[in-house]
Amino acid sequence: MEQGKKVLVGISGGVDSSVAAALLKDQGYSVTGAFMKNWEDDDGTPYCSVKEDFLDAASVCNILDIDLIDLNFSKEYRENVFSHFIEGLEKGRTPNPDIFCNSFIKFKEFFNYAKQNNFDFIATGHYCDLEKNALGEFNLIKAIDDNKDQTYFLGDIKKEVLEHCLFPLGKLLKKDVRKIAEDRGLVTFNKKDSTGICFIGERPFPEFLSNYVPLNPGDILDENNKKIGTHNGTHFFTLGQRQGLGIGGVKDAEERPWYVAKKDHIKNILTVVQDNSHPMLFKSELTVKNINWLVKDIPNLNAVSAKIRYRQKDQDCIVEKIDNHWLVTFKEPQRAVTPGQMIVFYKNNICLGGGEIEQ
Repeated sequence: MEQGKKVLVGISGGVDSSVAAALLKDQGYSVTGAFMKNWEDDDGTPYCSVKEDFLDAASVCNILDIDLIDLNFSKEYRENVFSHFIEGLEKGRTPNPDIFCNSFIKFKEFFNYAKQNNFDFIATGHYCDLEKNALGEFNLIKAIDDNKDQTYFLGDIKKEVLEHCLFPLGKLLKKDVRKIAEDRGLVTFNKKDSTGICFIGERPFPEFLSNYVPLNPGDILDENNKKIGTHNGTHFFTLGQRQGLGIGGVKDAEERPWYVAKKDHIKNILTVVQDNSHPMLFKSELTVKNINWLVKDIPNLNAVSAKIRYRQKDQDCIVEKIDNHWLVTFKEPQRAVTPGQMIVFYKNNICLGGGEIEQ
């Protein structure tokens, strides 16, 4: 800790960022809070809780006796995150806007604002940690709370930013964070964790998406290429999805759930299977066009692990550079490998970086 150093903390109005700010002030940092508005709803429906979150953020900063500034990155979000999200969907992929929000907004636009305004560090309420290695550089480390570790969402940020970041929650359990907030009298101590993407809010995903991507009805086929239903567009679905398929009462089929096993975006066809562990749902290989490495010395890529989704256990794999892409081969086949999603690599508890799954 460096006494009196200036830190700009992203205050979202949730318990995690509230406690991050409180801990940093306790440690002697000169703390300023910043509330980021990254989405402005243009359809007149109040699905996002921006006003409520801002009031909670203001209450927290008032109790902690720190200033709160209001930053609006809505334009940058639309241009760099939302546009990428829609473009990916139109190509039949399933992008993760939360990851790109970190890459382009929190650890780029927000970071640049802090640097331009003479802050020494930025801080967030992410569950992760930093550790200086033998080269004097910072490694991104998993949080001690395995259930909350968020390094998966940070695999695409630039490594140069890490030395200017603070992650106060890396060595805390979620229950301890809530207890700290309660003891400090912060209004966010029992606030429900936010889930999903702000610009979608609580509304159904297809309802929101239909405002930006046109309906495109097509066929749903079983594994024998028999038509058993119809859909409104492959972009509404992701591999492995069970809910929302609208399939029922299929002749000669058992009354069991159906799962999306294949998306043919060109032919506009979904292929579904009934067995949750059907071979069509599993793949042993995937390709990544570009990997954002967070380490200078890349370890032996014959002995690393990876996640293809949040909270998945680390999966042993081999990573090879072949021509203009990377080939990842898993020791065990992986369920629902989804183009557009992120794969993030690890060596023990060190996050090595990540990239967008191509196919």
